[in-house]
Amino acid sequence: MKKKFFIPFLGLLLVISSCTNDLYQDPITSKELSIFLSNETEVEEYVNAVYASLQSTGLYGLYLPAFAEIPSDNTYDEVPANDDGIYGQLDEFTTIPTNGIVTLTWRHAYQGIQKANVVLNRIDKITFKDDKVKLARKGEMKFIRALMYFNLVRLYGDVPLATEETSDPNKYFGQGRTAQAKVYDQVKKDLTEAIDLLPETSSQPGKVIKTAAQTLLAKVYLTLNSYPEAKTLLQSVVNSGKHTLLAKPQDIFSLSNENNKEIIFAVQFASGINGNSEGSTMFQQFSPSGTQSGAKGHNLPTKNLYNLYSSNDLRKGIFVTLTSSGIPFNNKISKPITVITDGGSDFVVLRYADVLLMLAEVENESGNTDQASVNLNLVRNRAGLPNTSANTQKDLREAIAQERKLELVGEGHRWFDLLRTKTAVEVMNKWFKENGKLITIDEHNLLMPIPQSQVNTDPAIKQNPGY
Repeated sequence: MKKKFFIPFLGLLLVISSCTNDLYQDPITSKELSIFLSNETEVEEYVNAVYASLQSTGLYGLYLPAFAEIPSDNTYDEVPANDDGIYGQLDEFTTIPTNGIVTLTWRHAYQGIQKANVVLNRIDKITFKDDKVKLARKGEMKFIRALMYFNLVRLYGDVPLATEETSDPNKYFGQGRTAQAKVYDQVKKDLTEAIDLLPETSSQPGKVIKTAAQTLLAKVYLTLNSYPEAKTLLQSVVNSGKHTLLAKPQDIFSLSNENNKEIIFAVQFASGINGNSEGSTMFQQFSPSGTQSGAKGHNLPTKNLYNLYSSNDLRKGIFVTLTSSGIPFNNKISKPITVITDGGSDFVVLRYADVLLMLAEVENESGNTDQASVNLNLVRNRAGLPNTSANTQKDLREAIAQERKLELVGEGHRWFDLLRTKTAVEVMNKWFKENGKLITIDEHNLLMPIPQSQVNTDPAIKQNPGY
């Protein structure tokens, strides 16, 4: 396994004064910052703290992958009443504004944004031995900030936009929520600038590189139905030669092969590091009840999804497999080698198979069905499947959507795919009906509630309709 960079999430790096009901960012006092973040070494430490924020429970440490899967037809919650029903509410579309996942995802995202803002607002005044390193760090922070805002705007709609460090949270009272279009403009700006700043490669696995910013920006443009812009970026990633599909599906998520050429960006985790503090709890949380110590049965692939894999699909039993009692579970997450809550599997945010499937979708929506099939078939053939039989735009659209389900399950894409393609209401109501569930959703269910603590703290932050 390649060596990863891990920096302890030291209290010195955070120097945060928390408020019980913070607006949305934990303030960092001017006095504390005045004696820290004054040289290259301290910037490097703080940059690593920004990366560490991605490991937070509300983000890629646990909640965000579930947030982006459970509301869809990909996964479900085995016992909805477990853990105060916070996962079950997502599954049954009964989510309330005090839901812990809703609250912590918002809070941890804005805490990460605050940390990125601190670096970006101060780094220009600090001398680096190598200016290329300084530019790379700026690009990394812009990428992470853009990733945070992209997730927030897709989940909650209009959200407060802050691009400056916060020393006084009162400054933001009364600002309210920023229109989605303006948030997307900032995301595009950050990623466009990041592309120019980031290196093509990094000696430290887990660091953001140019193709990661290109891929994420392409996903943003695809979300906004800007197909020409998305196509240009995706082709740049393909033509870079930095990434490829691995020959075997089982090699992609292997602990002995992390940060391989298919992985474009992943949040790093490892077992047995820093007193077992660098691991993930996902294996325990996302394993069927009774199969592991303290297993919670959250975010399990549905049996319907498992049955979509044909018998000759090499991903069957590799990406999703069954317990001895026939319950599907996500096999992309490896069992921890230490304690059950100290998982070593990285969480893959962006990978090359997604690039090819996005490119297939862009080509298809642009009327280039032949080229769409070529990109789709690259992913299918790697899975041991023949070329697609779909040959019309409509049929290819459905084939690409299904391939994304099968290839990317558990990676936090399906709910966002349904939102992006404006099919969430239709797909989910059909799924509920076919599975005998007395649940019906409408447009108001497509946005999550704003955390009640935020609404209570600042009356200018209005709740989403229906909550």
